[in-house]
Amino acid sequence: MMNIPFTKYNTLGLLISSIILLVSITSIFFKGLNYGLDFTGGVSIEIKYKERADLERIRNSISKIEDANFLVLNFGSDENVLIKFQSDEELNINADTVINILDGDDYLGEVVKSETIFPQIGEELRDKGGIAVLVAIFAILIYIIFRFQIKFGYGAIAALIHDVVIILGVFSIFNLNFDLSVLAAILAIVGYSLNDSIVVSDRIRENFLDPNSKGSPDVLINKSLNQVFARTIITSFTTLLVLMALLFAGGAALYNFSLALSLGVVIGSYSSIVIVVGVLLKLNLSNKDMEKPKNEPEESYSLD
Repeated sequence: MMNIPFTKYNTLGLLISSIILLVSITSIFFKGLNYGLDFTGGVSIEIKYKERADLERIRNSISKIEDANFLVLNFGSDENVLIKFQSDEELNINADTVINILDGDDYLGEVVKSETIFPQIGEELRDKGGIAVLVAIFAILIYIIFRFQIKFGYGAIAALIHDVVIILGVFSIFNLNFDLSVLAAILAIVGYSLNDSIVVSDRIRENFLDPNSKGSPDVLINKSLNQVFARTIITSFTTLLVLMALLFAGGAALYNFSLALSLGVVIGSYSSIVIVVGVLLKLNLSNKDMEKPKNEPEESYSLD
């Protein structure tokens, strides 16, 4: 078994996380997020061509509209194109504007669908998405308190907030498009981060309860981290392989979704070791905190 002194460098890890969190929060507060059309409202047009669509030609055509912010990407296949943009009544920019320009340039395929997302709907989606994240965090706290102990709950919630804030900070700093797919990725990250935190917390709890495990809380926590470290690395690596395939081969439609998930996997693995353990150390976790809940069945401990 490895013997990496995790607890020795925990303070350094917490310092690095604090700096990154400060930068992220500052950017979110002063710069904000670059909300996509799902939240701000706008128009999306799906066009199907008989052969591979020339995205650059489409972009050049619609760039004739001044002060318009367009997103042009393949959707499903090279023949299908999705055009998204914010409608603007003052500039008279709508679906017909784009369709007429492409038609005038003799490069209009079959218009499969054209729909408008109103700003009110976008705001409602954004608010409900935020509420969903908060509900998930609260439910996780309740579960961990009953399954483990309240100190583990504080550690898991701190790790979740850490992961979500940093990902939002990355999207804010680099002005990346934040749409419903990214929100879905953040909800998935909440679950992934929780899984890593529970694995670490469960092993710490087992070592504290194991009568054969001797040593101070620092020693037992460090022993627990070394026992789960290989599992954490292997799980994260195999997950990242799939996400890298989506990131580089999934096209523009999946890019931000894959990027958010990839960041979440890396940051979630880091926070389960640094943030969860850091909180437990600051709260002076001890054997007195390891009393079993009533009616919990006896467990056997075999920690190889």
